[in-house]
Amino acid sequence: MERRTPPTTLTTTGRTGPLVGDACQAIAREGFAVTATDFSATGLEQLRQAARDQGVGERVTTVVRDVREPLPAPDASLGAVFAHMLLCMALSTHEIHAVVDEVRRVLRPGGTFVYTVRHTRDVHYGADTARGEDIYEHGGFAVHFFNRELVDALAAGWTLNEVHAFEEGELPRRLWRVTQTLPR
Repeated sequence: MERRTPPTTLTTTGRTGPLVGDACQAIAREGFAVTATDFSATGLEQLRQAARDQGVGERVTTVVRDVREPLPAPDASLGAVFAHMLLCMALSTHEIHAVVDEVRRVLRPGGTFVYTVRHTRDVHYGADTARGEDIYEHGGFAVHFFNRELVDALAAGWTLNEVHAFEEGELPRRLWRVTQTLPR
């Protein structure tokens, strides 16, 4: 069986935490090139060091950027994008749609976008200070909680492959992992 060259994967996140670092390293160990973006230079340096420690540093590139700026990739150049809790940051619904449109721009036909978001069944949904558009501030941190209608709206023009519910952390946070692909 012929081994195909893996597509470049662009990993985007609003926070470079352990899960994102683990995901980047796992993707790189499979032979994929990974470009990780974040607004935190410190978080990206920690990710680079962890990739070097795991022996995959040459496959991991990092770029400091604001999610509201264009992605550092040409049109239709990537096979996959992964975003862990990026879209549930304190972004307006309009800004979330713009981020997904930017992901669409950089993905090749048939490319996959996998993202995770906290949803409206999370324990913090509706708690503390409402900021509008299903954004609630808890402990000084604002989260945009997703309902199914928003997931479906973001999947317009894509194939929505899966919406998988899972829990993370001690609270636990209740999230969805959404997988959608562009038509070929």
